This record gives sequence, structure tokens and C-alpha cells, in this order.
Amino acid sequence: MKKMTRVALITSGGDCQGLNAAMRGIGKALYNRIANLEIFGMYDGYRGLIDGDYKFMEPKDFAGILTEGGTILGTSRQKYVPGKDIVDDEGNSLIPAMKDTYNRLNLDCLVIMGGNGTQKSAKLLMDAGMNVVTLPKTIDNDIWGTDTTFGFQSAVDIATNVIDYIHSTASSHSRVFVVELMGRDAGWLTLHAGIGSGADIILIPEIPYDISYVIKAIEERRRHGKGFSIVAVAEGAKSVTDQVLTEEESRRRREESKHSTISYEIAAQIEAAIGQEARVTIPGHYQRGGPPCPYDRVLATQFGAAAAELIVNKQYGRMVALQDGAVVSIPLEEAASRTKFLPTDHQLIKVARDIGISFGDC
Repeated sequence: MKKMTRVALITSGGDCQGLNAAMRGIGKALYNRIANLEIFGMYDGYRGLIDGDYKFMEPKDFAGILTEGGTILGTSRQKYVPGKDIVDDEGNSLIPAMKDTYNRLNLDCLVIMGGNGTQKSAKLLMDAGMNVVTLPKTIDNDIWGTDTTFGFQSAVDIATNVIDYIHSTASSHSRVFVVELMGRDAGWLTLHAGIGSGADIILIPEIPYDISYVIKAIEERRRHGKGFSIVAVAEGAKSVTDQVLTEEESRRRREESKHSTISYEIAAQIEAAIGQEARVTIPGHYQRGGPPCPYDRVLATQFGAAAAELIVNKQYGRMVALQDGAVVSIPLEEAASRTKFLPTDHQLIKVARDIGISFGDC
């Protein structure tokens, strides 16, 4: 009798569109390729692996979930000590408990779907002796080694629609609208949604802004008879003065600020400078909710099938990726080694500048 292949699925970190589609791709491909197979779904991310909380997943569990948002397994976040450990609230290592569940279930592989932090923590599990295959999911699109991640395009679609709808009321009332989008460290989402929706100013973490240039761009539009302006702001955008602050100084400044987010600060500065009413809109978690768009359904399915192929061939320690239109895999240590920030000389930034979009830096 052939050896039983045992695989565990884990969705870790923040949820996003396409997780269920990816699991469906993995499950269907594995059941089509492997006769003796058991798939375990770990509940609530790494917590399920830590506590041994899981369900057996049969073929029927992968039916009807292609279009569902979120994750049918649930997810959670665990504290991560960069490059060293995954710990509980008291700082105790959780890796031994995770490895115990791995060994007790006699698993052949963990398939871990997650963002930038998850890729890094998955490498720690690999270093601890567990076979790992990962899939890149995040609306931030900031995972190194892949041109795009599933969840990103769905979030771009939602963020773009938000700004589309803002345009009419901004125009009707001659207001400035500051729309704050997700993206703490990288500006991919804000750049794509800003260009796709016709935003006038785009502020991203990679290009520190000078508020005087933001105000200059708005006043320039007014001089040309355009009574409203749309400012798309990544939540992690920083001014040129904030950029030079240490982490501790930045934390203290946030605590002392009377503004809850960077967008409210920018709106207040605009109103004070030019007297034009400025409103803030924050779509927040709407951006990673709801069903995946068709592009993400296809991409997540491709990634899932590619992960199954790696398992069949026992090619562990790798992340599935998209490069130049082809689905490939790269060493996990490479994906976990750095963050994919938006290059300031990226072609899309040049395109945006060419059509008159301001980045608040000139």
C-alpha cells in the first residue's frame, strides 16, 4: 500500500480576498494527483497548529468556496521576533508546540498562505525542520519575489471604486477629499487605485511629501477652474519632517497628535492653508473584504495548483510566485529576506507624473 500523504493548510495574518480560492486550488489539485491523501485544515492560522485544533478536509470542503471572501479556516496573528522566534504574550517560544502537532499528525508538509510577516515566520518553521510551501497573499503587494499577490487586485478594485464615488460629491461641493487607503510600508495599492480613479495627488510611504507642495497642487487646480481635488493617501505616508524621526520619536509624535490618522492631519493642514473644506474618507477593512475579483480567483487557483505540484514533487521550502506572467517558485529564504517596496523610479510613478499627478515632493 502506498504511503499516506498528509498536508496541513494554514491561513495566517490578516485575511484578504482569494484565500478560499487558493485552498480550493490546492485541495482539488492534490486530490486529483494523490490517491492516499489526508488534508488537515488548521483553525485560526498558527493557533490551530499550536493547539492542535484542526479539521479533516474532504473534497466537498473545497466545493463552492471559489467566490467566498475571507477564509473558511479563520486566521489570527502571532507575535513574531524578527528572524528568531514566534512567541506568546509572555515571550515563550511557540515553535516547539507547533512542531509537536506537526510530528503527531505525521505531516509531510505545511502549506502556509500569508503576507510578508507570514513568509518570514514560515521560514522559522522550515528552519525548525518542518516541510513548508507558502503562497503569497496580501492586499499590499509587498512580498519579495512575486510580481503580484492574490488579494491585491481585489483591493485595488474596491479602493478605486471608493474614489470613483467620492468624485461626484467632491465636485458638487467643491471640496478636497482625502481618501486614506491601506499600505503601512508600501504604496502599491494607493498608486494603482490613485491612477485608476483619477486622483489628483498620491501620497505613498516611499516618497516623503512636503505639505506645501500638496497645497500648491490644490491651488494650481483651483487657478485652472477645478474647484475640487482628490488626495489618495497611503496610511503609512510620511512627511519630509516625519521621515527623519527615529521609531521612538515617531511613536511619541503619534501619541501626542490630536489627529487620529495621517489623513486627518493632512486635511486640517489643507483647510488651515487655503480655507477650502477638506473631508476625510477611510474605507479601511472594506478593501480586503468581500469576494475576490475574477483576476484574483484565477491567480489564487494557479498558485494553489502550483503549490500542489511542489508537494507532489517533494519540493519543499519554496514560495509560489508570479514572475513575468509565469507561475514559478522561489526559495522561501529569498522571499522572506526583504520587503518589496515600490521603487521611486517605477514606470507607473513616471506615468502618473507625466499626466500631472502630484506626489507632494515638488
